[in-house]
Amino acid sequence: MGKITVTVIKADVGGFVGHSSVHEELLATAREQLAKSSLLVDYHVTHVGDDINLIMTHRQGVDSEEIHKLAWDTFVACTEVAKKLKLYGAGQDLLADAFSGNVKGLGPGIAEMEFTERTSEPIIVFAADKTEPGAWNMPLYKMFADPFNTIGLVIDPKMHDGFKFEVLDLIENKKIIFSTPEDLYDLLVFIGAPGRYCIKSVYSKSGEIAATSSTQRLNLMAGRYIGKDDPVLIVRCQSGLPAVGEALEPFARPHLVSGWMRGSHSGPLMPVSVADATPSRFDGPPRVIALGFQLAEGKLIGPQDFFADRAYDRAREIALRIADYMRSLGPFEPHRLHLEEMEYTTLPLVLEKLKDRFEKI
Repeated sequence: MGKITVTVIKADVGGFVGHSSVHEELLATAREQLAKSSLLVDYHVTHVGDDINLIMTHRQGVDSEEIHKLAWDTFVACTEVAKKLKLYGAGQDLLADAFSGNVKGLGPGIAEMEFTERTSEPIIVFAADKTEPGAWNMPLYKMFADPFNTIGLVIDPKMHDGFKFEVLDLIENKKIIFSTPEDLYDLLVFIGAPGRYCIKSVYSKSGEIAATSSTQRLNLMAGRYIGKDDPVLIVRCQSGLPAVGEALEPFARPHLVSGWMRGSHSGPLMPVSVADATPSRFDGPPRVIALGFQLAEGKLIGPQDFFADRAYDRAREIALRIADYMRSLGPFEPHRLHLEEMEYTTLPLVLEKLKDRFEKI
């Protein structure tokens, strides 16, 4: 049958109500659009917060113009429904008036990988809301480089050699490859600064794709504050790769990410079910969902809504306690992002208005 491609493309084309969720009519429209296509082997439409996530399998390869146009046209159709319902920010992630061959640079976030299906091919699609691509740095490090999280790195001979990490510099648009465990400390120098350096993909030492994420930064593309990037991530599991439980384990201890209210605050990334992916408290806290699928000749068998498991109740409790503390800091750092990260929010408009009131000393 040849190789299969898994493509996940997301966009916020209208929030219901405010930034908290997606109206069912938009999700139904997305399903109708994808159902018409003869390009896809299978698809699943979901949401996290106000973002629509299109999970698609096909045999067109990565960067397929036809697949990207299908996603773009789907979001345009959803935008028309959002405008009819007067949803908030209708079409806000669509930064261009027309499709131009690839959704990269046009606003939607995208993660995709191509591979030959194994005898059993479990994958997890993670999707987050109210945060940025660097939110995946710590979880990916734990999944593929931390033996305290992934015991397979120690006891599985197929994993013992480690993995290679492709890290992007989102400011200077360049990349570097780190090989772990030998480059581990060098890797941490960069991925510990998730506002600039993001893990794009992880590979086995033999070059097999293991994970890939969306790294599009809306505000860098638009040159102004549009909204947070709300990234997606695809992770393959088992048989020389992290077990499903090892891939999920990093989210049992919520870490701080940038985003939350107006894209201007730090807060905990809280693992939730799809039903609970409706951030409302201060437009948050930031949320992450995890949908598991078994691939069968490209068919998506699932999903399994992993974070609906009660085993993550404690993680949610921890996240809410962190949220209480961070909110107590109000407009002060470190709850509010530091000034460098505020450059692409609405703060510069306020500073511009006040610049004439400054006096030299």
